Amino acid sequence: MTLQSDIHRRAAGFTLIEIVVVMALMSLMIAMVVGRGMPVSPATHLKGAVRQVSGALREARSESVMSNRSVYFNLDTVNRRFWWGDHPAVTLTGDLSLALLTASDQTVGDAVGRIRFDPDGGSTGGRVAIAGGDKTLWVGVDWLSGRVSIAEKQQ
Repeated sequence: MTLQSDIHRRAAGFTLIEIVVVMALMSLMIAMVVGRGMPVSPATHLKGAVRQVSGALREARSESVMSNRSVYFNLDTVNRRFWWGDHPAVTLTGDLSLALLTASDQTVGDAVGRIRFDPDGGSTGGRVAIAGGDKTLWVGVDWLSGRVSIAEKQQ
């Protein structure tokens, strides 16, 4: 009687070693997945960059109107970064390319240009082209109203 009850007791569950091995394997697999990160497509980087640039342009315009002074939105196309007012520079991911179309008196150097926002809501106007993968999106600033808009470049 004792022999049969011992056999049933051992077959009914898992040993501590089996549980530890399974937990270790699961931890290893989770660490590999989390460590690698989620794959991000160029389109995702592009949309994120467009949101960042358009948001910064809108904020620069609002800051100009609220503070009753001109605010410059600066764009460095080579280093893929932008800044405005007293805000620190924001660098975009490395797989994007930038171009700026602005008035000739708003260029600071070969790679740096700017868009000025005036206290009345107007601006010097301009367009920022952001390309990633096989797609280009434009973030435009209307010179009269300072309105910021987003458009896809037609091929």
